[in-house]
Amino acid sequence: MLKKLEEAVLNGNSISKKDALYIAEISGSDLFDLFASANRIRNHFRGNNVDLCSIVNAKSGACPEDCSFCAQSHRSKAEIEVYPLINKEIVIERATEAKQSGTKRFCIVTGGRRVSDRDLLEIAGMISEIRGIGLLPCATLGLLREKELAMLKSSGLERYHHNLETSERFFPEICRTHSYADKLKTIKAVKSIRLSLCSGGIFGMGETWHDRIDMSFLLKELDVDSVPINFLIPIKGTALGYRDFLHPFEALKIISLYRFLLPQKEIRICGGRIQILGELNSMVFLAGADSLLTGNYLTTLGRSPEDDLRLIKAYGLTP
Repeated sequence: MLKKLEEAVLNGNSISKKDALYIAEISGSDLFDLFASANRIRNHFRGNNVDLCSIVNAKSGACPEDCSFCAQSHRSKAEIEVYPLINKEIVIERATEAKQSGTKRFCIVTGGRRVSDRDLLEIAGMISEIRGIGLLPCATLGLLREKELAMLKSSGLERYHHNLETSERFFPEICRTHSYADKLKTIKAVKSIRLSLCSGGIFGMGETWHDRIDMSFLLKELDVDSVPINFLIPIKGTALGYRDFLHPFEALKIISLYRFLLPQKEIRICGGRIQILGELNSMVFLAGADSLLTGNYLTTLGRSPEDDLRLIKAYGLTP
């Protein structure tokens, strides 16, 4: 059955939700067959290139939203740094360091429901300079409107990142201060002005495999360019701080499932990669991933670009 699904995908056909549930039930030694199939699909559609991006947490904490997974939420009691928008010089310094380490994309991230008009103008200037030093600028600035996104695009923005986080069914379990419809409105605004779109979610929050599959089908319908896969890091003080870590094989199976369902898209492994996968971090490419967020995340540690570059080259891949 798995071989038939692989052949169908390689021949340009889509698999059904029933097929996806079959993949979700694979376990034991059969997982390695799944990883091998996903790896062949990755190689067929994405080749040997690995897309690298880095981020800067440009405004941290004091967020009025109630997202259960987030240390920056007003609900969270986690001890994190809280600061307003950092100045342009710091952002450009971080971007320059990212370029020197081999990163192709650089993303400005701010906490909060949406960035203020004043901060938006400052960020537009940062984007222009990031483009000027030879990086592809990306941004994560919350629930922006088409007019605001168009202004950023005119400043040089190449891609906007806005996660669905999970399925529409499960979303109210993790956030109630904004709706799934709010998210879709921003995503559709990104698409309407033809910005590249990065959208995915967080896994391990209590969602089911049905939720994971439903989100992937919506991402396919939205025709996203890059799909960030984050694994929940249960941070003490957050509403989800009590949850157990995903098992590494479950995390790798999620990567493979998304490669089957979104064969031509960037599958980008982001937050929780090191904490959840540990030594199995080296298997992300064999499970079907072709993109990484490298360096630190928003409020948690990541993996150094130097280590990631060594891993990429060890697999005979090209950053």
